[in-house]
Amino acid sequence: MKTLRTIRDFPLAVQLLLVNQLGVNTGFYLLIPYLATHLGEDLGMSAAVVGIVLGLRNLSQQGLFIVGGSAADRLGARGVIIAGCALRTVGFGLFALGDGLPVLLAASVLSGLAGALFNPAVRAYLSVESGERKAEAFALFNMFATTGALIGPLLGSALLLVDFRASALTAAGIFAVLTVAQALVLPAREVPANRGGVLGDWREVLSNRRFLAFSTAMVGMFTLENQLYLLLPDGARAATGLPGAASAVFLVGTVANLALQLRVTTRLKHRGSRGHWITAGLVLMGLAFLPPAAALGGPPADGAGEAALRLLPVLAGAFLLYLGIMVAQPFVMELIPEFGREGLTGTYFGIFYVVSGIAAAVGNTAVGWAMDTGRGTGRDWLPWLCCVAFGLLSAAGVDRLRRLRALPEPRPRPAAATATSREKVS
Repeated sequence: MKTLRTIRDFPLAVQLLLVNQLGVNTGFYLLIPYLATHLGEDLGMSAAVVGIVLGLRNLSQQGLFIVGGSAADRLGARGVIIAGCALRTVGFGLFALGDGLPVLLAASVLSGLAGALFNPAVRAYLSVESGERKAEAFALFNMFATTGALIGPLLGSALLLVDFRASALTAAGIFAVLTVAQALVLPAREVPANRGGVLGDWREVLSNRRFLAFSTAMVGMFTLENQLYLLLPDGARAATGLPGAASAVFLVGTVANLALQLRVTTRLKHRGSRGHWITAGLVLMGLAFLPPAAALGGPPADGAGEAALRLLPVLAGAFLLYLGIMVAQPFVMELIPEFGREGLTGTYFGIFYVVSGIAAAVGNTAVGWAMDTGRGTGRDWLPWLCCVAFGLLSAAGVDRLRRLRALPEPRPRPAAATATSREKVS
């Protein structure tokens, strides 16, 4: 009930963006996890071609976040969000209707470009509309996103009983509904004039050494978040011998997120600095990979009871990882825009996500190498300790910036702006 009251206390625009993120993640995870299987098994494409199609989608998104962020600053976040959802509608529709490689490549590019547009734009819009309550808004945003990431695969699995096209058309339909809803409900805001050109904006952000140092220090967060889809599911399957055990990881995370995220952020918000809690969250994320190491090795589980016992350390690790994300992520999102002037909020988010995409790619490569090396040498603990190191090194980096006072202090809001924000509460 408290969560519902908190949601209602935000302006209508924030409420819509929360629902939008639920829909975005539902539609995305409804389709993308099953795309490789469709391309390889249903369409008979080689592994190399499948890799090209998937890689092009990822490159189009990660590489163009900076474009989406600048577009949000220059053209207004509302229009960029709507355009991004519309493009993803078209892209996912092409996945449903096209079997030829040119169509599939176009679908990949459009789907990736769509994410590059609306991801930084949504966060920039949410940051502005939530005013002094950014941390709480991003905590709710994380809750809705996590819920969508659970609903999507479940719905996708059910729709695959029909065929892949049913999944793709449903995903496209979700984005079509989001496009119309935002066009009808999301308020238009006056776009402040930006001096200079887009390249000047990029130079301004990229010359902000404090921001670049912080973005680099956050490598651990994005690398470890990605292990929810790589190392932890693999650990659940290895510990139990059951292919479906990985789903328990996501179920634990979603339940924990819904139950705790808003409470955690609300209680921590006024009890210490943001840098302190980001550091603590990263430490927790790193230590989360110690319990699963206890489930490694030994003969296959004998029966459901033993499989469940072996799964417990993996689930404990998943819970700690989600808890660390709950502690750190809202304060990270709150902090990013305050590194620079208000007219560059979208650009700061865009460049931050470019850095995070590169970090996740490099980090996943390192963890994947550690997984292969560990299996080949009998050192199954190697990837888990690699993740512990990522978390602790990132925590040390952020804590160093905090001690050097390189992290921005909360930006004071004028009384008039605060009053206006209160008037907009629905």
